[in-house]
Amino acid sequence: MSTADLLVKINSLPADLKKELSDFIDRLLVRAKKSPSPTTPTKQRRQLGLLKGKIHIPDDFDEPLEDFKDYM
Repeated sequence: MSTADLLVKINSLPADLKKELSDFIDRLLVRAKKSPSPTTPTKQRRQLGLLKGKIHIPDDFDEPLEDFKDYM
């Protein structure tokens, strides 16, 4: 759709809808300013495996707890 086609459509709108369209365009422009551009560097990705070896799960992890022996 060309700019000329858009202008023809806009000019055919009643005044109240032109005002609504103007407000909508203003919101789109604000949103466009807030969103990062494709050239903006993104956040650095997390490196996998940084906690390798830091967490230890005991061999008896899945065994029943002593506190619950009366209920089993």
